[in-house]
Amino acid sequence: MSTILSRRGVVAGAAILGALAGCAIGPDAPPPRASEPAPVAAPPSAPAASAAADAGPRGRARWVGADWTELPGWADERALDLFPALRRSCERPAPGWSTVCAAALLQPPADDASARLWLQLRLRPFRVESADGAAEGLATGYFEPLVVAQRQPRTGFRVPLYAPPADLATRKPWYTRAQIDTLPAVQAALRGRELAHVGDPLDALILQIQGSGRLLLTEPDGATRLVRVAFAGHNDQPYRSVGRWLIEQGELRPEQASWPAIKAWGRANPKRLNEMLWSNPRYVFFREEPLPDPQLGPKGAQGVPLTPGRSIAVDPQSIPYGTPVWLDTTEPLASTPLRRLVMAQDTGSAIVGAVRADYFWGWGDEAEAQAGRMKQPLRLWALWPREARPPG
Repeated sequence: MSTILSRRGVVAGAAILGALAGCAIGPDAPPPRASEPAPVAAPPSAPAASAAADAGPRGRARWVGADWTELPGWADERALDLFPALRRSCERPAPGWSTVCAAALLQPPADDASARLWLQLRLRPFRVESADGAAEGLATGYFEPLVVAQRQPRTGFRVPLYAPPADLATRKPWYTRAQIDTLPAVQAALRGRELAHVGDPLDALILQIQGSGRLLLTEPDGATRLVRVAFAGHNDQPYRSVGRWLIEQGELRPEQASWPAIKAWGRANPKRLNEMLWSNPRYVFFREEPLPDPQLGPKGAQGVPLTPGRSIAVDPQSIPYGTPVWLDTTEPLASTPLRRLVMAQDTGSAIVGAVRADYFWGWGDEAEAQAGRMKQPLRLWALWPREARPPG
């Protein structure tokens, strides 16, 4: 992953934690896969697709017609949990999805078994491969940070989060991260654009890396409220991974370069912190949004709220937004199987390729820990309406 922030909503959140902890700094090939359980047979009413007839290019990918029996763990899937995310995608349906979306809104299934059957009767699975036929790829993770902030600067809260400067659209590229932090004239141009102040430059960095986040914000009158800051623009400078910089400096080994390790290095080396931060000239600006429902994630590139554990970011040239996807990967650290239905609802500038996904973990400490370490082997199956022609 080498560039940052090229979309609405979560924008580059889907990709950029991976730029720290995922594919840009990891090995070229994913580790060996975990063992798989025996597949479950499809019902007679859902005949198998012809793989030979349906193999073909779909942008950067090949979609190969598959059987439901290929999906490892399908019989154990809690498929009903997909439907809130599916219905959100149906607010902006892809071509060919009108009939399925109408049924999802009007005739939702009642339990997991009926939800699996509901999907099998209406959709067909396609194994997603690269153009050269490779069926394995990479899964990384992302999350929505939660950061304590103050509206006004005070002791311990001196790191500003800025709204876009007035001349951002006319001056390209805008100033670098180092210039923003050090040049009085640039700081003067940003005066009055401060949305809030956080206590740690690494907190500001992770908000910029993820493209959005939640602030537990204290106002001048002492009132505290929860708000979201969302991506509003960047300085058009090139993105450079701080994880890659630490590897090149000999400070971390590639397998160590997770977000927790990067944070730990920064806090252990305060005299070199700016050197690390300024190695990435890209700088992100935000807008503040209300957070009326804390259970809803930020909007992804499809324009609908993301659902923790049920939304992924994909390369839209390989998998269209709004496509249900069967994900076959493992959780970080424990390497326990992570096999479930998810919705393709987001993208990021570093999420490129056919078998590539960024898994949205949600928010909070556990989500941060899981997302920051996720760099797992991956296989994907796209599910497409039986009556519609697959994209390509």
